[in-house]
Amino acid sequence: MSKFVTSFLKDESGAAAAEYVLILALVGLAVAAGALILGSSLSGAMSDVAGAVDTKVGAATGG
Repeated sequence: MSKFVTSFLKDESGAAAAEYVLILALVGLAVAAGALILGSSLSGAMSDVAGAVDTKVGAATGG
């Protein structure tokens, strides 16, 4: 049993997979954060455009 534990602790073949998982998790978090920030900015810009269109349409129709 002790040989199994020793060989298991010395085995580094799974280390690369764990590192890839951590890197993918960090990249995923960065993409999610960027999407939230960009989405918020786009939402504000679209609201401004909608307000401007409503103002122009209202002025053109006499409303």
